[in-house]
Amino acid sequence: MPTSPRYLAVFVPLLAAALASPASRGADDAQNASTTTSAPMPSPFKPVSQGQLDSAASNSSDWLHSNGSYAQTRFYPGTQINKTNVSKLRPAFIFQTAVNESMETAPIVSNGIMYITTSFNHVYAVDAVTGKEFWHYKHKMGPVTTFCCGPNNRGVAISGDRLYMGTLDSKLVALDAKTGNVLWQSQIADPDLGYSETMAPAVVDGKVLIGTNGGEYGIRGFVKAFDANSGQLLWTFYTIPDTGQEGVWATKDATGRDEKRDIAAEKKQLADKGGDFYKTLGGGVWMTPAIDRKTHTVYFVVGNPSPDLYGAIRPGDNLYTDSLVAIDLDTGKYKWHYQYVPHDVWDLDAVSPPILVDVRDTNGKMIPGIIHGGKTGHVYVHDRETGRLIRFSQAMIPQENMWTLPTPEGARMLPGANGGVEWSPMAFDPQTRLAYVANLHQPMTYQVTDAPYPGGSKLWLGGAFKVIPSEEQWGKLSAVNIDTGKVAWDFKTAQPLIGGVLVTAGGLVFNGEGNGLFRAFDASTGKKLWEFQCGAGVNSPAVSYNVHGKQYVAVAAGGNTQLDFKRGNTVLVFALP
Repeated sequence: MPTSPRYLAVFVPLLAAALASPASRGADDAQNASTTTSAPMPSPFKPVSQGQLDSAASNSSDWLHSNGSYAQTRFYPGTQINKTNVSKLRPAFIFQTAVNESMETAPIVSNGIMYITTSFNHVYAVDAVTGKEFWHYKHKMGPVTTFCCGPNNRGVAISGDRLYMGTLDSKLVALDAKTGNVLWQSQIADPDLGYSETMAPAVVDGKVLIGTNGGEYGIRGFVKAFDANSGQLLWTFYTIPDTGQEGVWATKDATGRDEKRDIAAEKKQLADKGGDFYKTLGGGVWMTPAIDRKTHTVYFVVGNPSPDLYGAIRPGDNLYTDSLVAIDLDTGKYKWHYQYVPHDVWDLDAVSPPILVDVRDTNGKMIPGIIHGGKTGHVYVHDRETGRLIRFSQAMIPQENMWTLPTPEGARMLPGANGGVEWSPMAFDPQTRLAYVANLHQPMTYQVTDAPYPGGSKLWLGGAFKVIPSEEQWGKLSAVNIDTGKVAWDFKTAQPLIGGVLVTAGGLVFNGEGNGLFRAFDASTGKKLWEFQCGAGVNSPAVSYNVHGKQYVAVAAGGNTQLDFKRGNTVLVFALP
């Protein structure tokens, strides 16, 4: 693969049109959007209460959040499938969708009904035991869709009798969970300016929270809250503030390494340029926020500044890009932030969703904490109240020539721009105290180009990331002790890992690979206990649930545009005989 898979659109003409203007691929569906009913939904349909959403972490029957709970631990409390019997796991059913394209979705399961999303914003409701289809919704796409990294959707949110989905044409859609009919839709931002939605929203206290993509197109990032009943906008938090983007002129990253910044030159650039570049400074929010119900705090991570590699046009720390941010749930007001990579010119931004767990501070006391897996290859452990960094883990992947500045000819540095930990959600097991992390290793060179804002919905990278063809690429599933920062075990894979992790009380870790293998590991030792060939890249995070006393594990196998893994259109559901 001669170029960075994340930005194939820059280098490969065949894919450029698909990534930059995917509406043309789905034009027929866009003009004929509808909901098709295949069979009546079982009666009585049971709405999902706020209490159920709050207690989802301890509910072994359903999977009500894309990452399992508001804390986003991706820990399933059921034990029926465990280390002693997982080798007997077999397919219970395979559901095929109408869209043969990358799948990054985490299905939602409520009262025996599974809700599945696909690329190009299709939604399916199926029986979670048999795979019988109840309805199929096709979103009517607008005339413009602009996005990087594939036409993906990472799932719906559920609350009451409604589902909520963000779309590639930057809308928020509310569907009747029983029928699939559209109840309302709201425009989130302007796709003509590079905005799009792929993340699964979060619903809490009558609010639908959603961020935005577009950091590769010169957008101004945000998280917004909409009224769950009406779709009315309630508040907006901009990830790029009106003033103060320059921050404190930090010269080191979160681990204390020198980023080789020329602060004097940047300050001169700021004085000459002025401060209006905040309007196109990027800062997309890729993944679902975590929510602390006790403190009414929303936590999320913010992506790269725009343009990605050309930092001369954006002097300063570029707040709040590459940061972990906390805001008030009720008002959207800022509480605190922690920036991992000030003035990022390597695209080693923060994208994997944060997890709320209790952590040990430097004195060994257990306190409320928050953890994040970075593209740098570290797991970061923070004090949840203040954002203070308590520790960071050992590097899970090779790091070489860290913070070597990009050059016009191309400078080699590890990790490459995909990570480390990409958008892939981690999982945390409170029994082992381990975080389970899917990593990439893709050696790259970083090439910078003088690139003024091109306007509209054009890619704005300010250079290129190029995979080095002569160097091996691979993946690593790592287990990190968050109390010590030590790597307890890891499992090397033939291909870079992207898609996410599930851990269960049965002592199992589930993770998939781009070659189609879906595997189960011993959560304590990392020993591989089971695998199944799914026929297409398993680049989605698995979920688990229980219906009528039987536990199931479900995962989507549709491949991945970003790393160009084999495409498919299936969700596979496994159970014991």
